[in-house]
Amino acid sequence: MSFKAFTDYLLLEKNYSKLTVIAYQNDLMNFEQFIKAEYDSEDVKSVNYPQIRNWIVSLVESNISNRSINRKISSLNTYFKFLLKIGETDKNPLAKHKALKTSKKIQVPFSETEINMVLDELHFEDDFEGIRNKLIIELFYSTGIRRIELVELKLSSIDFDTKTLKVLGKRNKERIVPLIKPVLDTMVKYLKVRSQLKCVDINNLFLTKKGVKIYETLVYRIINEYFSIASTKLKKSPHILRHSFATHLLNQGADLNAVKELLGHSSLAATQVYTHNSIAELKKVHINSHPRSKK
Repeated sequence: MSFKAFTDYLLLEKNYSKLTVIAYQNDLMNFEQFIKAEYDSEDVKSVNYPQIRNWIVSLVESNISNRSINRKISSLNTYFKFLLKIGETDKNPLAKHKALKTSKKIQVPFSETEINMVLDELHFEDDFEGIRNKLIIELFYSTGIRRIELVELKLSSIDFDTKTLKVLGKRNKERIVPLIKPVLDTMVKYLKVRSQLKCVDINNLFLTKKGVKIYETLVYRIINEYFSIASTKLKKSPHILRHSFATHLLNQGADLNAVKELLGHSSLAATQVYTHNSIAELKKVHINSHPRSKK
């Protein structure tokens, strides 16, 4: 079965990224393969909820996490909503489905000490890769951008006059984030060594040493490599640096709405997941400062 009309809708009308659309396609193809194997049918449009429930059971038995299963169901649900929208079906079999329970994952940010150790004490080679790697870490921590947003940055994204960076976020929504002086200084050094590369890709800001656009797994490896030296935390990723950016700003008294805009969130609810450490900090201040707590 072709899902082209659906994927075109996600790309062109919903402005989803290509990676997100590929994830939707994979989830739908997975379900299509299941109903073909179990019910000898390729007609996803005509399935009922018991058939979908059997698919969910098979996913659970495959030891796939509830979080991943919920994502797959969400893809299928979005597809049925699309079919309703264009009049291809008159019912959504997932209309009354309740998501599987998931445990809340607490993201533990890097401490300021760990970040300062990486940026101020670890050795970065004074060559293309060393300067690039330091700039990547500084950008993540000083702007809170996502990994894919960093990968997609262009040379034209930087404005040295206004000391800002133009970021293309989810659903092609642009936002402007300020750049602090240490980042601008490293950026100047990076652009100098970048200009000495034999570039295959002249537009993208971050490149590999071969002169082609940097890729997400390399960015992850860079963060993991440096923070493995400075931190014992289990998870060391670009997202943890984004989490650290938000948490440290909030700890210093930044307004939640301002942090929301910097992160490129569409709602405050998404930003509030970063506040649990700030609340812990406030509790500490409260206990140490309130007159009655000393009794």
